[in-house]
Amino acid sequence: MSEGKPVVLVTGASGFVGRHVVPALARQGWSVRRAVRGPEGIDDEVVIETIGPETDWQAALEGVDAVVHLAARVHHKHEEHAVQLYRNVNIAGTLHLARSAATAGVRQFIFVSTVLVHGRSNEGRAPFSEDDILTPRGLYGMSKAAAEAGLRTLARDSAITISVIRPPLVYGAGAKGNFALLTRAVNLGLPLPFAAIRNHRAFLAVQNLSSFILHRLAHPDPASNFEIFLVADREQVSTPEFIERLAMAAGKSPRLFRVPPELLSTLLGVIGQQDTHDSLIGSLELNLARAIATGWQPQVSLDEGLRLALSAQDS
Repeated sequence: MSEGKPVVLVTGASGFVGRHVVPALARQGWSVRRAVRGPEGIDDEVVIETIGPETDWQAALEGVDAVVHLAARVHHKHEEHAVQLYRNVNIAGTLHLARSAATAGVRQFIFVSTVLVHGRSNEGRAPFSEDDILTPRGLYGMSKAAAEAGLRTLARDSAITISVIRPPLVYGAGAKGNFALLTRAVNLGLPLPFAAIRNHRAFLAVQNLSSFILHRLAHPDPASNFEIFLVADREQVSTPEFIERLAMAAGKSPRLFRVPPELLSTLLGVIGQQDTHDSLIGSLELNLARAIATGWQPQVSLDEGLRLALSAQDS
């Protein structure tokens, strides 16, 4: 305890999600210890230069009640040559941190995984649920699935309570990847060829991810010390509707035009953009029943989450 407050260690504290989760934890009365890669001159920071199987967590975990593990190797431009890097950080590094936390007497461990452990699309199938057989795609998804399996074993053999969160695309101020690309395209008024797409996709406002993490820390299930949750905004919309609502939040007019989905899919395949195909054309629907059953509700709507993302970027 720190000044009577429970202490939480947050890895990846200076990343996109971490910059939202840390202040949310502080507002809820947690004393936050930030794990960062280099000194940032902030209070309660602990420098962890690399996360791997040999990282010394002893000092960082002293007096800690809970760990929120956000840090991960997400993308590598030469992914096929980075197998060991993904293993060291996402699998061995995660499991070593969790074992160190259990040894140190930490009570709760929150692991932010990814919906990609299910694959990139559930086109033509029921929405993904936590009990599905996993079919991860790519090194990132496979490394997260392996880390989840290791955490399940650890929870069985220790007293620590572990919660795994599988988010879809997380958007908000500071987000990178596809959200940043779409935002830039909308702001520039670029025409986008997605008007004919009729998919359904889950998205997650960073505020809603933060609120679920807080809810889980405040309401662990005493009947189970290992649980998995799919978490997303309530609305699961098509790609063109998401772009339209992003444009509305930005005060812009969406410039969508129709290209037959089959032709668009072929073109993306020809230029080697299968991941873009899956994330923009395919469906990715999630069953949120388990997360909702905990008593959690998404804090913001899709429209509000988009407004918050863009207003923060403008300020």
